[in-house]
Order: sequence, then C-alpha cells, then structure tokens
Amino acid sequence: MFRSTALISLVLGLCLSFDCSARADERTAAATLAAVEDPQTAHPVERRQSVELELVLAVDTSVSVDANEFDLQMQGLARAFRDPGVLAAIRHSGENGIAVTLVQWGYGLQQRVAVDWAQIHDAASADAFAGAIEASPRHFIGNGTGISRAMWFASELFGDNGFSGRRRVIDISGDGRNNSGTSPARIRRMVVAEGITVNGLAILDGDISLGHYYRENVIGGANSFVMTANTFADYADAIRRKLLREISVPLAQRR
Repeated sequence: MFRSTALISLVLGLCLSFDCSARADERTAAATLAAVEDPQTAHPVERRQSVELELVLAVDTSVSVDANEFDLQMQGLARAFRDPGVLAAIRHSGENGIAVTLVQWGYGLQQRVAVDWAQIHDAASADAFAGAIEASPRHFIGNGTGISRAMWFASELFGDNGFSGRRRVIDISGDGRNNSGTSPARIRRMVVAEGITVNGLAILDGDISLGHYYRENVIGGANSFVMTANTFADYADAIRRKLLREISVPLAQRR
C-alpha cells in the first residue's frame, strides 16, 4: 500500500522543524508511518507503469558549489545517460527500463524538481533526459547544506509519480555535511522504513572525510553504498560508475 502523502509530510515535517527525540529509532519510525495510514479509508491507487528502478537524482546546489562546479555536475549527468555502458544496463533492466527525476537542493526549504519524472528504456529516451538536464537552469544558491530536507523532499516524489518500481532509490550527491534542519540519520531511518534505499556520492573537494560522514549519516537501505569523487572534475566518471551500479543490481538481489 502507498502512504498517505499529506500525513506522512506532516510527520516528517515535524522532525525537520524540531529536534526529534532520540526515541525515534527504526521501530518507532516504522510504527509512526504505519499509524498514519488507515487501510479502511485509503483511496485506490491509480494504475502505475512498472519499471525496474525509480531513481531520484538529488544534486547539491549549496553556496559551496560555484557556477563551474554546478555545470560540471549537469554535464556529467547528461554524459552518463548517453554512455554506452549505462544504456546497456538500462536495456538489460527490462523492457520498461527505469524512471528517473532530477532534484536540485540547497539550504532550508530550497528543494526543487529540475527535470520531471521520465521513463528511460532506450537510447532515444535517455538522450531526451540528458538534453533536459543540460537545459535545466540553476534554481538555488543556498547559504548552507540541507541533506536531511533534501532526503525528505526526494522521498515524497515516489508517492504519485505514475511508476511502480521493483526498487526505489534516492541518490544524494554533495560536497558538504548537513548544517540545516535535523540530523540526516533520523530522516534516513524513516525513509528506509518505507523500503527506499539512499545512496551517496561524496565530493571530497574540501572535506576528505566526507565519504565516511555519508556512510555514517546518509546512506541506508538494501544494497546502499557510497562512492567518492576527489573533485568536481571527477564527478562525471563517478556518477557514471554510480549509475551503472544502481541500475545493474544482480537478479538474485531483486525483489
């Protein structure tokens, strides 16, 4: 059953606005999410397109990311979706392929869908998505880094996107630690309780231990992992390898 979006937003919003109690462990988070959905009152879910993977690409646009570094991220993502290896992985994922959306995030309430959900199953649809990434302007230059809010915002996008994936993944990439809102680890517990995986791409330019921070505070869920890029110049290769790993989950690990 899919969750009641409005009520889940309320629960998560409270945790983002205030310092949630340490009692919000995995069992408490799961119980809270279950309690806000009443099977007797839930509305029928619309028919959804089956895909192998629903993927939210959440890209950091905080103040630490300058204009050139933002462009490197967009160019790297666009190039990745035109990469022959990534295209092969998408084709091998099944005839319906994958569904992907791009989110920009910064500080506080600065989160926005930059490229809407698209089904990618062949070279033409992948190229169209890459072109949409290239055409997307920068929406924020945040004054800080809000990983927890980005994670919450991304989790909400699975609710009514028109797709039903075997796997749901949030891909958080950034160059800094959370300094806005509650701890990412607390939101991660709630997101993972819904069966969503959070992966990370840590850009180590300025913080060589950021990969460890992502492992401890950001990633979670089935087969979650962190990849690192030493600088923004290395982002294109890192995101290509990351997409290959996210799309190409062995059959034995699929639900």
